[in-house]
Amino acid sequence: MADFERFNYLLKDGEYAERKKILSGLTLEQVTKTSLPYPHTIYDELWHAAKWQNIVVNNDQALYQKWQTDEHFPNTGPKSQQDWDELVNEFLAGLDKAIEVSKSKEKMGIELASGFTIEDSFYALSIHNAYHLSKIVAIRQMIGTWPPKEI
Repeated sequence: MADFERFNYLLKDGEYAERKKILSGLTLEQVTKTSLPYPHTIYDELWHAAKWQNIVVNNDQALYQKWQTDEHFPNTGPKSQQDWDELVNEFLAGLDKAIEVSKSKEKMGIELASGFTIEDSFYALSIHNAYHLSKIVAIRQMIGTWPPKEI
């Protein structure tokens, strides 16, 4: 399997439901519903994953500085369905950008820190995304919205 195919698989398809399916068919009420004893909402989980993905894929140092000051989850939820839809689009666009970058062996080999390459960071990102998307599926199961209707 070529590097690009491997990252397409890890970042987009993986060993479980396709990302669009995991995030599909959710209402504002559902993404902001708290499922006790779980402390985060679906919105919180995706916000966290999307922001970290922006840091990794876009090398967003300003966002990373906020992250360093403990802004790992949002302080408020979305105000509208449009806010949720925009977050979903931001997350999926970040995946598409990562997959595009992974097509270039030269870009993947760029060293970010001593011995840590973009390729290494993308492997870590794929694990991070899988973790948070799995949490979203679990919350969806708890609130009765899993599996989603076909997209």
